[in-house]
Amino acid sequence: MDRLHELEVFVAVADAGSFTKAGTRLRLSPPAVTRAISALEDRLGARVFSRTTRSLTITDVGQRFLEGARRVLVDLDAAEKEAVGETAMPQGHLTITASVTFGRSALAPQVCGFLGQHPRVTASVVLLDRIVNLVEEGVDVAVRIGPLPDSSLIAKRVGAVRRVLVASPDYLARRQTPASPAELKLHSVIAFTGLMPNRELRFDNDRGAKGVIINPTFEINDAAAAIDAAEKGHGITIALSYMVHERIREGKLVTILDDFTPPPRPVHLVYPQTRLVAPKVRAFVDYAAPRLKLVLAQLDLTGS
Repeated sequence: MDRLHELEVFVAVADAGSFTKAGTRLRLSPPAVTRAISALEDRLGARVFSRTTRSLTITDVGQRFLEGARRVLVDLDAAEKEAVGETAMPQGHLTITASVTFGRSALAPQVCGFLGQHPRVTASVVLLDRIVNLVEEGVDVAVRIGPLPDSSLIAKRVGAVRRVLVASPDYLARRQTPASPAELKLHSVIAFTGLMPNRELRFDNDRGAKGVIINPTFEINDAAAAIDAAEKGHGITIALSYMVHERIREGKLVTILDDFTPPPRPVHLVYPQTRLVAPKVRAFVDYAAPRLKLVLAQLDLTGS
């Protein structure tokens, strides 16, 4: 049996979580899917799926094999496109992901501009406040904010953002501005959970980093809602600089405890490493990187 066919079936089953669904996607009969998986397991000498009449789970061997199988299929697709000349013209569907607030404010306009210059490309922008596995979830490019773990991704730095604490002038007039992180315990704190894991705030000063555990008055997993609440005078919240730049410029919010601000967080465009980078990916990164760098520089609160 064709080994590439086995890989296609294996990846389809892993993605669908079902032999039947994978067969429907690939237009194969259930016995054909079973034969392909059995042939792969015979060649590997190990099970890639644990199967019962009611459940299907990928084994440790299957999980280790999955990323390599995806990479082979991606490389083959890129090689085929290169052979027929598609590398000269960006085309096809591009999937890009970023955090919700960054995607709304900074990424979406760049995608629209890119599509205006490349009419043979279509795009999906997926905004999620979690780390997306690009290979497993079929994403071409991601914006990552924060230090990058070791990985097989290619990264292009486009700037940095700062973590800030903000409150409305009205709130600070009523409650006074805290002079140290410890004084936050005396204040109403609106916790955006994406930047405040385990209800802890991290601070830096000349004596090093320190964490302060906060018992928030209000806790929410949406940055925009937390910032809105702070603007209305309900308390102090945490945000990244690009999220609140405009409201600070308009005087609706002010930053506090700036002397304790941690170092800026880097911002990168990342995409999977393959021997042949798809033209649509290369073109988008080349287009978006300098523009996002300019946007982030304009949103830098140190220059506002």
